Amino acid sequence: MQDGPAIEPTESTESTDRLMTLPNVVTVVRLVCLPVFLWLLFGAEDRLAAALLLAALGITDWVDGYLARHLHQTSELGKVLDPVADRLLFFLGAGGILIDGSVPTWFAVVVLTRELLVGGATILLAALGAKRIDVTWFGKAGTFGLMVAFPLFLASESTVSWADTAFDLAWVAGIPGLAFSLYAAALYVPLARSALSEGRAARG
Repeated sequence: MQDGPAIEPTESTESTDRLMTLPNVVTVVRLVCLPVFLWLLFGAEDRLAAALLLAALGITDWVDGYLARHLHQTSELGKVLDPVADRLLFFLGAGGILIDGSVPTWFAVVVLTRELLVGGATILLAALGAKRIDVTWFGKAGTFGLMVAFPLFLASESTVSWADTAFDLAWVAGIPGLAFSLYAAALYVPLARSALSEGRAARG
């Protein structure tokens, strides 16, 4: 039920128990960089550098999925690690920018509340034995828009000469991203019911 790239095993993409795959290394690097982002934002007080790092981390959300598919390195660890990295990226990235005051409060609160609900529902469904839910196009589009918007909001509060442009572009990406993500969350309600029924039927 997560909004990052969902990789399902196919005939050409085998799921393995290997730990050290290239996609997993990329995901671990993303996790390691999150404290660096927080240090740049609150320690070094360098909003531009923090914004650039957050944007790069957002791009790697697509990179690890691409590598898993094209290198046939889907792993059981990756299925768990990648959505965890996605959730932490949203919570720490959006939460940090909210604390910094570089994003409109209502916007960040709506995004974080949605992420909290989706994450909680994902854990609950897994505990109840539901079948895994594939990410929708609207979920992917929403995630992309928000991952573009938050770094731009942060950059708009830095000393760059294009700060005003960054702020306008943040809204251009953020409003559709938020709309898509909320619509995707609504779509997951009937999908969750079906996944729960199918999961229970499979166990039976």
